[in-house]
Amino acid sequence: MSPIYQFRDERLHEQALTHRSHARHNNERLEFLGDALVNMLVAELLYENYPKADEGQLTRLRASLVSGLAMAEIARNMELGAQIRLGPGEMKSGGHRRDSILADALEALVAAVYLDGGWDACRKYVRELYANALVDLADTTKDAKTRLQELLQGRALPLPEYELLNAHGEDHAKQFDVKCSVAVATAQAVASAHSRRAAEQLAASQVLTQVEHWLRHGH
Repeated sequence: MSPIYQFRDERLHEQALTHRSHARHNNERLEFLGDALVNMLVAELLYENYPKADEGQLTRLRASLVSGLAMAEIARNMELGAQIRLGPGEMKSGGHRRDSILADALEALVAAVYLDGGWDACRKYVRELYANALVDLADTTKDAKTRLQELLQGRALPLPEYELLNAHGEDHAKQFDVKCSVAVATAQAVASAHSRRAAEQLAASQVLTQVEHWLRHGH
């Protein structure tokens, strides 16, 4: 569901959706401001939602959410392309579908909300914009064991079993061989790592791929 904001100054809304090919009074300056606002507000969202993530992890997560590709996808879900005012050349070449134009318009729209309604309105707007993306992100950042367990639980299927097959090597360089198996899908994998937990994650990742394939092809 797209966030709804009622503009008091409709000229700001219009400017945010005006590409430079259409008029001199366009959305480029708003895009500049919107870029900074989106980065800040997405950083705040990630800081709240990932309390155990370090700076590097947070930076990578933010980069994935504020990339041109990610923002263009949000704009498409809002059907923003149809609202952008383009010059004849851009219209003819399908500019309303171009990632860069969609992402820029979305940033400009965020800035327009900020200028029209203030910080709280803008913050609420961006949080609504990113609600679905955050859910998707949470799914991809879960570890393989958790994802495999949730996938099976969600379909009332038997849970995976983990078996330590072997532990070998010197104490300072021990290697663990672990087998993960899911009986119902006849899926199994063996993986090795320097800790039992890491080996379980690697094996679970391989089994997860097998189970997803099994489910996609109707068992």
